[in-house]
Amino acid sequence: MKFCSVCSYTVSLCVPPGDNRKRFVCDNCNTIHYVNPRNVVGTVPIWDNKLLLCRRAIKPRYGCWTLPAGFMEIGETTAEAAIRETLEEAGARVELQMLFTVLNAPYVHQVHLFYLARLLDIDVQAGAESLDVKLFDEADIPWDKIAFPTVGRTLHLFFANRISGGYGLHSGNVFYSQ
Repeated sequence: MKFCSVCSYTVSLCVPPGDNRKRFVCDNCNTIHYVNPRNVVGTVPIWDNKLLLCRRAIKPRYGCWTLPAGFMEIGETTAEAAIRETLEEAGARVELQMLFTVLNAPYVHQVHLFYLARLLDIDVQAGAESLDVKLFDEADIPWDKIAFPTVGRTLHLFFANRISGGYGLHSGNVFYSQ
């Protein structure tokens, strides 16, 4: 950040009075600009025993497979964002079930939240950010082409929970190596 979004003057990186972290502070109006993690919200869309994945048409990880998800917008709930992103990326209408994973990705300043979701039908189609969408059996998941570690972790947890017969909420930290 170079300029204040309030008055357009330059900002300096310093520890504001009463704080313990460096923040961008306006040299003119003293506005403190907080930079906080962004929420990525999506679904684990289920039809029978298959999961719907999207093949990315954008960077990063162009051409790799992911769950339908994206950045939460201001004014949305996490549930609304998950439904919207699933419709945008996969043309899929879903009924949300439970929040399934909350995964911190501190390296990229994000928190990823995935809901289990029941596909309402299989009339799906790739959205603008997807090259393809496809239903996968567990055995057919392209594990070596999964776009993000949080998606891989969520998929592994889903299949482990399915075997155990019960789904629960999972949380943790994922550190990117790519």
